Amino acid sequence: MIWMRIVLWRLAFAVPLLLAVTFAMFALAKASPFDPVRQYLGERAMVTDPWITAEIRANWGLDRPLLEQYTTWLGNLLTGDLGESRSLRLPVAQVIGERLGWTLLVVGCALVVMLVAGLAAGTLAAWRRDSWLDRLVTGTAFTNEAAPVFWVGLLAIWVFSVTLGWLPAGGLTDAASTTVTLPDLARHLVLPVAVLAFSQSSWLLLFVRESVIGVLREDFVTGARARGLRPRTVLLRHALRSALLPFVTIMGARVPELVTGAILVESVFSWPGVAGTTIKAALAVDFPLLAALTLLATVAVVAGNLLADLAYTVADPRVRVLGVS
Repeated sequence: MIWMRIVLWRLAFAVPLLLAVTFAMFALAKASPFDPVRQYLGERAMVTDPWITAEIRANWGLDRPLLEQYTTWLGNLLTGDLGESRSLRLPVAQVIGERLGWTLLVVGCALVVMLVAGLAAGTLAAWRRDSWLDRLVTGTAFTNEAAPVFWVGLLAIWVFSVTLGWLPAGGLTDAASTTVTLPDLARHLVLPVAVLAFSQSSWLLLFVRESVIGVLREDFVTGARARGLRPRTVLLRHALRSALLPFVTIMGARVPELVTGAILVESVFSWPGVAGTTIKAALAVDFPLLAALTLLATVAVVAGNLLADLAYTVADPRVRVLGVS
């Protein structure tokens, strides 16, 4: 079965990739000038006896060779032990488990908004090519592509929270709330989802526009018009359908940018997800947590590319991925 072959083929590349990423992560941590023990102790590091510092370093395994540290961590990983977060004083698995759902909520909602808005705007711009609407849509897309995600987020807070007061500036609930309610959650979800979707939609919009414009020049579209089909039918059932086939693969390639965008959006809006926790772990030199989050992000990228390959095979059965038949 071709799906199983594609999965096995991708896994054959994923395993050495994950090993290379995790080992490089340990090598960078070993070469880093930042001392996790001093970061952990904070101001107390100035008055702590050197033997206590050495004891902490030995307990964390920081005095061991690089290869020994890596093999120990890898062995614990295979048994499900991700270690303990040094900054949060909690098991890493618990930290990720408590925050992963909130990240999936924001990213999932943003993907839906991005796909609907990007497909609609890109198709409309292609259909009205060289019109004022096309120039407005493409101009906004190029400007958005050049704008940093955190800047878009701060601008949205200034406009909709500070100036207009329509939406909360961040967090999961209001400061006075003791429980998470659905209406409160929905209000706090609007800005993070809108900013993440908007910041990631430019490439989709421009890709759909160029793809639809190219397909509209094809002979089968000209033939559909000659048969007297309505313009809307020609656009939606013929041109757009063919133009979206390459889009499936492009989606998989853009997963790393989506992960980066989620990290910045969660940090700007103080959203309690795993993406924003990555920055906190890096600033605290919390390597056990940072290592697990880096591994999780790499797995997300690999899974995104795998799903894109499978979706492309479903959309066009003639496709053979990497020679697999």
